[in-house]
Amino acid sequence: MDNAAGEMEVFVHAATLGSFSAAGRALRLSPSAVSKLVSRLEERLGTRLMARSTRSLSLTPEGELYLERAQRILEEIREAERAVAFGGAALPRGRLRVSASVAFGVRFIVPLLPDFLARYPDVQLDLSLTDGIIDLVGERTDIAIRVGALPDTALKARKLMESRRVIVAAPSYLDRRGEPLTPDDLDRHNGLTFNFRQSWEEWPFRDPATGRLFTRSVRGNFEANNGPTVRALCVAGVGLARVGRFHVQPDIEAGRLVPVLESFNPNDIEPIHAVYASHPHLAARIRAFIDFLTEGRAEGG
Repeated sequence: MDNAAGEMEVFVHAATLGSFSAAGRALRLSPSAVSKLVSRLEERLGTRLMARSTRSLSLTPEGELYLERAQRILEEIREAERAVAFGGAALPRGRLRVSASVAFGVRFIVPLLPDFLARYPDVQLDLSLTDGIIDLVGERTDIAIRVGALPDTALKARKLMESRRVIVAAPSYLDRRGEPLTPDDLDRHNGLTFNFRQSWEEWPFRDPATGRLFTRSVRGNFEANNGPTVRALCVAGVGLARVGRFHVQPDIEAGRLVPVLESFNPNDIEPIHAVYASHPHLAARIRAFIDFLTEGRAEGG
């Protein structure tokens, strides 16, 4: 390794083992050499990483952040070396952090996990389900599943599927409140919306006669930060919801939900992507999960 990587490895050993002496024994260096390398690293970075006392070492907040990143970098280096040593066939291993929307995760990812973990037992999968948009770097996430058009970004993306959005209601709600026949009828209906976008929503429509696109404001007495909760209230007959069809297709097929205002549907297709940080040497665990997810979507429809 070069000097920077060598200093990084010494720091990681000292931080995880708790002393310069223990790090020195592991690396076959003297405690003074370990101390000098850590000091040189701190001088190069211009910040203090460790608080030293006669009995112990403790990490500063900057040291904790550096340790987390350094461990990941060193694992990537080891993985690259394993790839070369075994003819490019690096085995997926290590912690894999994945984030997905609640609806997509529950329906399409969770059912695949037993097979994935059985195939790659050396991967420690950390799955977070949230309908909020996360910062991959800030949240230290390897892969995120994004629903909708992707903004201009340095992230790489693999398209998994597409889904059309649809307005649905339970038969019990329609029996009680009547079916909306035009978007103007939404003024008399209870809209179930999402609080992570804004406190109210405008739903898009297309005039079937002219093809003109327009929007209508939707109001209601319930908001949530995830699709399954909105879906549950909709199935219970509380109101109308506009959600991805992939999420409610089983409910539509079973008659628990009914699409409404379909003649005004703008057919806005939302792509669903797996996104990940761009890197010339993608970790084997990241590539394996994306390939497995793509394979599972192809088989599961």
